[in-house]
Amino acid sequence: MTLLHRCCLVALTTFLPSLAFAADVDGSRLNLLWAIPFAGILLSIALMPLMVPAFWHHHFGKVSAAWTLAFFLPFAALFGVGAAGASLVHALLAEYIPFIILLTALYTVAGGIYIRGNLHGSPALNCGLLLIGVVLASFMGTTGASMLMIRPLIRANDNRQHKAHLVVFFIFLVSNVGGSLTPLGDPPLFLGFLKGVDFFWTVRYLFPETLFMVASLLVIFYVIDSYYFKKEGVLPVDPTPDTRRIGFDGGFNFWLLGAVAGLVLMSGVWKSPVAFDVAGTAVGLPGIVRDVGLVIVTLISLRITAKSVHDSNQFSWAPMQEVAKLFIGIFLTIIPVIAMLKAGSNGPFGAIVAAVTRPDGSPDPAMYFWATGLLSSFLDNAPTYLVFFNTAGGDPKVLMTTLAPTLAAISAGAVFMGANSYIGNAPNLMVKAVAEDRGVKMPSFFGYMAWSCGILVPLFIVMTFIWMR
Repeated sequence: MTLLHRCCLVALTTFLPSLAFAADVDGSRLNLLWAIPFAGILLSIALMPLMVPAFWHHHFGKVSAAWTLAFFLPFAALFGVGAAGASLVHALLAEYIPFIILLTALYTVAGGIYIRGNLHGSPALNCGLLLIGVVLASFMGTTGASMLMIRPLIRANDNRQHKAHLVVFFIFLVSNVGGSLTPLGDPPLFLGFLKGVDFFWTVRYLFPETLFMVASLLVIFYVIDSYYFKKEGVLPVDPTPDTRRIGFDGGFNFWLLGAVAGLVLMSGVWKSPVAFDVAGTAVGLPGIVRDVGLVIVTLISLRITAKSVHDSNQFSWAPMQEVAKLFIGIFLTIIPVIAMLKAGSNGPFGAIVAAVTRPDGSPDPAMYFWATGLLSSFLDNAPTYLVFFNTAGGDPKVLMTTLAPTLAAISAGAVFMGANSYIGNAPNLMVKAVAEDRGVKMPSFFGYMAWSCGILVPLFIVMTFIWMR
């Protein structure tokens, strides 16, 4: 499907030469009205599930398409079909398609692994499960680790009354913080990898911050879980029978996870001069090999995973369909926002650029950390990372060296603060949906934020004084 898509785009640019137009848009020629579709789709994601849940459940894809058209139709009318088409091709080939292929591969392979048997939930055991999820997150992605570990955690505690805090901390740790060490871990870091950031850069520069967050959250969780565990007193009979030993079904998918990691690493290490120009967007051979390989891995997992494993995991495509439909709208409507930020102080977002810049003209890591983080809390952390990556200049070589503290602040803000709300990171909503499907009464949108503001924000303040100087 990926090759076919690329071939169609090549053919399109061959027969429609007007599309062969530079993908870059001059942000200084735009005004803030062009940001309305981007803000609109993000506000829709935040508010419509609360205000009109039934409508949103059935029509979220149409809402995403409507906001996308609200940008592209006026843009094509004012700047020409060539500019609009080139921008569309660039967003699809350089960012969206690799992004969604990786997420799909991780989601599929993780969904083919079932942890069988029954564990008996206790504060110590739950901390152990969370720690395992954290370690897995940087290797199989926050999406894969979340889908693999959330079900065993809930099943281990299915005889307890108070379970919402388990899922809240799971989102904090496994769905967000744990994915901070490699491009496989969290979508923002993978987008940075696609932009040229080295595969091992994040583990070198974010390990101390990650260790601090993980250790602090596990200690806080242990205290809270111990309180609820003792408060419940004598627990009722565990509804999950101890009929099978702990083990894995579909364990061969672990080998496929290794293949996913190898393909992503290969695409960053392999430097090939072979590239194809598609409407102004360079499509390199390593990226093509990676994406085709990930599609093959996905198909192999679907082919060889037993139906019983998928049934046990209650595997379905609904979460990925939602992510795919919403993110294509986000990636396309963010085009003018990134262009305006690239214009720097001469663009409509000059005030934002000034806010994250010191008087001497150098970037302020603390401001980048909080600006990236606060927007990641509500605007989804993947596109927010792109916004501030470009605000800081967008040159990966400079950001990895001279401006390394700035890139570390952007990365930490995007990954860590994606946990501040349900819409900060794609796995957050997936985990919430799985938990509610299994009878866990989860906090509301603002109820969850009460947890994140009370627990995460103080830790972020401490991080600022230690590392973001």
